[in-house]
Amino acid sequence: MLATSLIFSVALVAAPVAQDVPKHVVTTQANRLEQQSWKDRHAQKVEVTKAGGVELAFLGDSITHSWENGGKPIWDRYYSHRKAANFGFSGDRTEHVLWRLDNGELISLQPKVVVIMIGTNNMGHGSSTPQMTADGVRAIVNKLQNEINGVKILLLGVFPRSLNAGDKIRKDVAEATRLFSPLGERKNVEFLDIGKYFLRPSGEIRTTMMPDRLHPNVNGYEIWAQAIERTLSRMLGG
Repeated sequence: MLATSLIFSVALVAAPVAQDVPKHVVTTQANRLEQQSWKDRHAQKVEVTKAGGVELAFLGDSITHSWENGGKPIWDRYYSHRKAANFGFSGDRTEHVLWRLDNGELISLQPKVVVIMIGTNNMGHGSSTPQMTADGVRAIVNKLQNEINGVKILLLGVFPRSLNAGDKIRKDVAEATRLFSPLGERKNVEFLDIGKYFLRPSGEIRTTMMPDRLHPNVNGYEIWAQAIERTLSRMLGG
């Protein structure tokens, strides 16, 4: 009886994270291989994955992708010395990230920390509700935890978008963030919502940081890096 109990206990410890997400568009893998630029970037990131040596990975959409563009000076200062790689793809939704993870990107790197910023395109595209978007984020976190041993995840709330606090898309991204924020209660997952730094006291977007009311400029990337630095440094171990 004791031996059976011990075997059962070990099985519970070893069991993967439950796939507690319903099946719908944001959790059903999809690719964009018909778009040459996306196809080329995917091939490039597969090669980055094969090369190895990455301890810190950023995963997301155009907001993450643009660390290579408007955010490059900030990336160079904060992350270039940290064995970091950028897995952001402009236009991606959660279903695209899930496909990429299952098709040669990031997983075999076994990085120490993955920073996730995803979801705005699910709602901006009109294909998903806030609840569905939160399901997609949960599916990504599940996959990373199931397939990267001991990975630490820094999950970020979806950045605010649109000028005014009362705009529908602003409310939608805030609601999606609220719905997936409890993922931060999981072991090895930290949740941060730093969107407030991009807003005026009135709730309007600070266009000096987000000129198009969606993507940060160099000032916005500086704010992003500063806002996560203490948590990220701790997660990386120094």
